[in-house]
Amino acid sequence: MYTLDDAEHLDIDQVHDLYRKHVNKSQVSLMTSFGFGRELVDHAEGAYITLKDGRRVLDLTGGVGVLNHGHNHPRILAARERFARDRRMEVHKTYFSPYLAALSHNLAEVLPGDLSMSFLPNSGAEAVEGAVKLAYKYHNGKRQTVLRADCAFHGKLLGSGGLTGQNLYSFPTIPGIDTFRYGDLDSVRRAVAAHPDDVYAILIEPFSASTIQWCSEEFLRGLRELCTKHKIVLIFDEIYSGWGKTGSLFYFMRYPDLIPDIVTTSKSFGGGKSSISAFVAREPILRKAYDNLGDALLQSTSTTYYGFGEECATALEAVNIVVEDDYPARARAIEAVLEPGLARLAKEYPDAIGKVAGAGALWGVFVDGGPKILDLVAKLAPGGMARDPQFKAKLVTCAVINALYQDHDIYAYYTLNGRNPLIFGPSLITEPADVERAVDALGTVLDRGLNHLVARFIKQKVSSQW
Repeated sequence: MYTLDDAEHLDIDQVHDLYRKHVNKSQVSLMTSFGFGRELVDHAEGAYITLKDGRRVLDLTGGVGVLNHGHNHPRILAARERFARDRRMEVHKTYFSPYLAALSHNLAEVLPGDLSMSFLPNSGAEAVEGAVKLAYKYHNGKRQTVLRADCAFHGKLLGSGGLTGQNLYSFPTIPGIDTFRYGDLDSVRRAVAAHPDDVYAILIEPFSASTIQWCSEEFLRGLRELCTKHKIVLIFDEIYSGWGKTGSLFYFMRYPDLIPDIVTTSKSFGGGKSSISAFVAREPILRKAYDNLGDALLQSTSTTYYGFGEECATALEAVNIVVEDDYPARARAIEAVLEPGLARLAKEYPDAIGKVAGAGALWGVFVDGGPKILDLVAKLAPGGMARDPQFKAKLVTCAVINALYQDHDIYAYYTLNGRNPLIFGPSLITEPADVERAVDALGTVLDRGLNHLVARFIKQKVSSQW
């Protein structure tokens, strides 16, 4: 058996070998396509990762939405250390938790209207499934249809995977799912009309972090009006976009008096340390569904670990930091660098960048072009790659990400949904000067030409297999 000390002294080859034996050997093959798959991290702080060899890497992934507070925020660490030092109790559902109570209160304080009733599971996918389950229960099972957008990403569990659009996951799922076109109110109206008096919920991401597109105010207000008219529960998924990421506390809150029936959140809700999520409902919705002696514990059967003490204590501190340090304003300061900087690169490199889009501290660079021979390679690629219409775009984008990392110590990523843009999504504690350096580095990388970048990337990938 390995001890904690043993684990901390494993080298990269030993880690790869253990992954191949006990996790997934294909994951090793995939992740070693990049430099960050061939190195180990010593520690991380703020916006930077320090590797075992001493290199400092600027992390512009923001933990894929988890690290609005950055790595190891000192107040988050202090909250968790205090909890452990004082030997606070983690879990006992027959005792009431002051941390869960206070956190639920704070969620009600920062959210608008009567979004005031919370439940606190572990992951975003659980929050989505809990919200949909609540909507179904609100209608007492008398309605059987839930609507989701064509580009939606709501998770990878059986239920949330089915609610994710574009057929990303071929697993069985909940029944009654139908689809509308993202941002197209007429499409939603047609879907509702196709299931008269049978739609119990509409699930939408006001800002789609996986495709870098967003709903207009007109669409969201029209959706609210439609749901009110037909007594449909409106669910806003703000798993990724919450807690200041796009320049407002939650994306939908930039529009006054726009209130969903349920909102979901996770990722940065836990301050980068706590595995916690929430769905927060309007009071009449939750009280009708669960606020009776027979059903009061029904929602809690979804997970053993909801409302864990240390997780709630951590999220309590994380939310206070977001409010006190005005994270939406920090996102807007980052936007003031990213928006003009990326727009300039799009003009300078029109053959490499199709478009840039984003809000706050979450921006996508849609990389186009690349060697013509990749069109043939895509057709002849083995397995599922040949059937992937985005194979070329993914390969070229990976080549850019690889060059940013290897040559400039900048860590970016690309999404697995939509057109797979390269993402700059820095933590909200990142200094604007660091963001500006990253934009300049992207320009330097693109200046070499996509053909050169792809050739280098493929050569490194091939050599890593030997």
